[in-house]
Amino acid sequence: MPRGNMASLIQRVARQARLTFLPPGGGGSNGPRFAEDLQRLQQLLDEVRAEDLGLVPRGPSAAAAPGGGAPPVSYMHICETEGFSMGVFVLRAGACIPLHDHPGMHGLLKVLYGTLRIACFDGAAAGGGEGGASEAAGPPRRHRALLRSRQLYTPASAPCRLAPHADNLHQIDAVGGPAAFLDILAPPYDPEHGRDCHYYRLGDGQSLDADAQPLPKEVWLQETPQAPDFWCAGEPYPGPRVSP
Repeated sequence: MPRGNMASLIQRVARQARLTFLPPGGGGSNGPRFAEDLQRLQQLLDEVRAEDLGLVPRGPSAAAAPGGGAPPVSYMHICETEGFSMGVFVLRAGACIPLHDHPGMHGLLKVLYGTLRIACFDGAAAGGGEGGASEAAGPPRRHRALLRSRQLYTPASAPCRLAPHADNLHQIDAVGGPAAFLDILAPPYDPEHGRDCHYYRLGDGQSLDADAQPLPKEVWLQETPQAPDFWCAGEPYPGPRVSP
């Protein structure tokens, strides 16, 4: 059975997110209480569990279907304001959300069930090409970036946080079975205001596999179209109604 305070918990998360990430011009991350508000949001988010959102962990048979069939990733929309969006991503076993950015955005990710391996990078601002890739008709732009961390997250882990200039790019892999996470982005993606999602891949000869080189380490990233084997479908949100 759900916890008795679960509906109020996700509602409190949404309201705290709205307070923390006020719309542009309203203070938000430039406000004097941003650090305090963000800490409170992280504390609330750390309390959230799958049952708080009406989610039932999916079994190992829920595997990604390459080349068709069920989508590798689905998204449950919870709510959105001008200042933030909140929803749940569900990854099938073996699924990966490819390396991508969040231009000018904050983000918080809390694992609800399963295990995720998250690799976080700094410094591949879209359009900031280097290394002989400046010709418009030439190859895709390359970007220097810093691989800052690559670690496992479970429901017992604190939320993973990204900021506009730190850990802004990440790749998310489901490890050992299906997984789901609650996701807050602030402000939401909006291509008309320069907040579009760009995908990247590591340069030739580079890998995310563990090696002897300690982190952080410098890597090259190349902007790339969305991978043909990755797509995200919508799915109904089964949890308590939220009015931020």
